[in-house]
Amino acid sequence: MPRKRVTSFDVAEKSGVSRTTVSFVLNKVPGISISDSTRQRVLQVAKELNYHPDSTGKKLASGKSNALGLVLRQSHEQVFADALLPQVLMGIGQAATEQGFEVLLKPLEPQDADGYMRLVHENHVDGIILSGPRQEESEIIRLHNEGLPVMLMGQLPGSGLPFVDIDAVSGSASAVNHLIEHGHRRIGLITNAALEYTSAQQRRLGYLNSLKQAGIEPDDSLMQAGNYTSASGFTAMQKLLEVSPRLTAVFVASDVVSLGAIRAIKQAGLRIPQDIAVVGFDNIPMADYFDPPLTTVRIPSYGLGWASGERLVRLVQGEVLDQEGMLLESELVVRNSSC
Repeated sequence: MPRKRVTSFDVAEKSGVSRTTVSFVLNKVPGISISDSTRQRVLQVAKELNYHPDSTGKKLASGKSNALGLVLRQSHEQVFADALLPQVLMGIGQAATEQGFEVLLKPLEPQDADGYMRLVHENHVDGIILSGPRQEESEIIRLHNEGLPVMLMGQLPGSGLPFVDIDAVSGSASAVNHLIEHGHRRIGLITNAALEYTSAQQRRLGYLNSLKQAGIEPDDSLMQAGNYTSASGFTAMQKLLEVSPRLTAVFVASDVVSLGAIRAIKQAGLRIPQDIAVVGFDNIPMADYFDPPLTTVRIPSYGLGWASGERLVRLVQGEVLDQEGMLLESELVVRNSSC
């Protein structure tokens, strides 16, 4: 009898971790928070079991297109402003290519009700990654219930859709805690997007949780919505500067949005951080070159894309995921804009 081929499932089972964690370790995906002990355990088990990926097992049966659709739930203007998109695309593309897949990119305007169906029928994709889900996504839920493999980059609580996301609640709380630790009590919020987007809800929740824990009463007048763009941050910050007494710090839940907020602060003749401290979220590549360099929350954007692509491929291939959702950790990076 031929010896049974060792799979990543065997490595995961013996290591006591998920298959995606095994993939993270063996593929050396950057930016993912995995302890050294876990990483070494996975490598040791893979060595003991003599595990090697089987490229022949990566191909799908005939009748499949070997294409994944990446849907961006944003306007074209918002997509162009997304400074992390290249890293996310690289992660998805790398995971897909390793499995013999292509990735089709599709921006989908919020008002486009039939966009998902057109993507499935016209481009013949085998599965969809949805980035930036909104609270109302009945069409993608229906397609999932009809059997289309779907992976969210983000979350739709209560939908049952599998997802990969950043722990944005915890990350946002760490940003606001940093401001509180430096003596700030009147802390403004500019969200990354409208609150119909679940990512905006989560980052706002982290802000509110941090205030509550510190005994600070939330003030609706200190909260404004961004819309993915620097221009929206400029407008939102101008509104916050009209509030009296003035805030002494602001958490902007997107670095791109914070660029506009910083311009509004300087245009008002105020200094950062002496008059108003600023903390962002995302750690986009240019954050260290802001004036002043931006304190922000670093997220593993490449890993977010890679895990989404890797998990969707497994769904397309008929596998059952060992966990419905995966939350990736973030890290506060302190620079000169906050202290």
